[in-house]
Amino acid sequence: MTTHHRPRIFAPESAGLRLEPIGADLHAAFLRRPGTHTASFLQTPAWARVKTGWRAESLGWFDGAGRLLGTALVLYRQLPGVRRFFAYLPEGPGVDWADPQLERWLDPLLDHLRGTGAFAVRMGPPLAYRRWSARTLKDAAGPGRRVGDILPDLVEPLGAAVADRLRESGWRRCGEEGQGTGVPPRRSSGGAQPRLVFEVSLAGRGLDDLWTGLNQEWRRNIKKAGKSGVRTAVEGPQTLPAFHDLLRVTERRDGFDLGRDLGYYQRQYAELNAEQPGRMRLYTARHEGELLAAHTFLTAPDGNRVWYQTGASADHRREVRPSNALQWRMLCDALLAGAAVYDMRGVPDDLDPAARAHGLLRWKLGTGGEAVETVGEWELPLQGAVNKALHRAMHAYLTRR
Repeated sequence: MTTHHRPRIFAPESAGLRLEPIGADLHAAFLRRPGTHTASFLQTPAWARVKTGWRAESLGWFDGAGRLLGTALVLYRQLPGVRRFFAYLPEGPGVDWADPQLERWLDPLLDHLRGTGAFAVRMGPPLAYRRWSARTLKDAAGPGRRVGDILPDLVEPLGAAVADRLRESGWRRCGEEGQGTGVPPRRSSGGAQPRLVFEVSLAGRGLDDLWTGLNQEWRRNIKKAGKSGVRTAVEGPQTLPAFHDLLRVTERRDGFDLGRDLGYYQRQYAELNAEQPGRMRLYTARHEGELLAAHTFLTAPDGNRVWYQTGASADHRREVRPSNALQWRMLCDALLAGAAVYDMRGVPDDLDPAARAHGLLRWKLGTGGEAVETVGEWELPLQGAVNKALHRAMHAYLTRR
C-alpha cells in the first residue's frame, strides 16, 4: 500500500468559531503556510478570477483568539430571473473535517450563505473515501466490470464518517440515489468535479522507486521516446495556442468535449502564476521540433500536491510515445519539488477492456498509483420553502437539458 496523507487536524481551542469575509491576500497567504491543509487549486483566490460568470468570496474561520483556522472560496451563480444564488465550494471548504463537532464549521457557513441570498449550496469535502491499487484493478479487469464493483484495498475512516454525518444532517451526495452508505463511482458523478481520481504517492520515494513502480509497458515506452529523440520542456504562455489546438485534436479523437476555449487556459495561466509564480506550468514533448504532446501541471499553494490537469496529444507519430515521456518528466519534477502526491485527476470506472473509456484508466494504472474515490460533492437547499422550490426547479431544468 502507498502512504496516504490525511488533512491536518486544526484542533481549535475555543468552542465557538467566527466566520467572516477575508481579503484575497490573507486567504492566499494562509493557504501557502506550512502545516495547514493542502488546498486544491480550485480553492485559491486566483481561481475566482479564472471563472467568468461567477461572483466569488473568500471566507475565513477564526477562533476566540482571532486566529485564522480555515478558509473557503465560494463561487456564486445567480439564478435567472430572481435575486437568488447557487453557492459552490469546489473541492472545499478547507476546514477540520475530523472535528467531532463539524457543525461548528458548517453552521456558520450556512448562516452566511443564507444571508447572501443563496438558495442552495454545493461543496466538495477534500477527502478520500475508498482506494484501489493498480494491481487490484488490473487483476479485476473483465467484461462488464466497474471499479465500484471491486472490493477496495482501503476504506478511509474519516471520509466514510464525514459522508455519514453529512447525510444525517440533510446533505445529499450529487448523483446518489436513495439513502445508502455509498454508491459505486460512475463516469458521471453527478458533480462538477471527478469523484474517481488517480494518484501516485511520492512521499518517501526516490527516482529509482518511481521508475520501478511503473509497469513494463511504461518503462519501455519512456525508453523508446528517448531513443527516438523526443525532447520534453517547460514552455511559456506563448505555447498555449498550440496546446489548445492539440487539445481539440484529442477531443475529436477520444470523443469528449471539455468546452474550454483558449481564453480559459490563458486566464488560468496568468491568474494562477500571478498569485504564486510557477503554480501552473505547460510541459511539452517535441519530436524533431514538432509539438506532439502538451500537458498542464498545477502545484498546490503549499507545494504538497501536484496535479496533471489536462493533456493533449497529436494523432500522428504516436509510436514515439511523447505522452509517456512527458508524464515521466512531470512525475520526476513533482518528486524533486517535494510534493507528496501526484494527482492525475479523473479516470473512468470502466474495467471492461473492450470499453473505449477503459483506455485512459489502463494508461494511468501503468504508473503504479491508485484509484481514489473521493467523498464526492454534496448539496443542501437552505432553509425555507422558497429555497427548496428553487433547488428543485434548478435540478428539473438541468435534467431536461
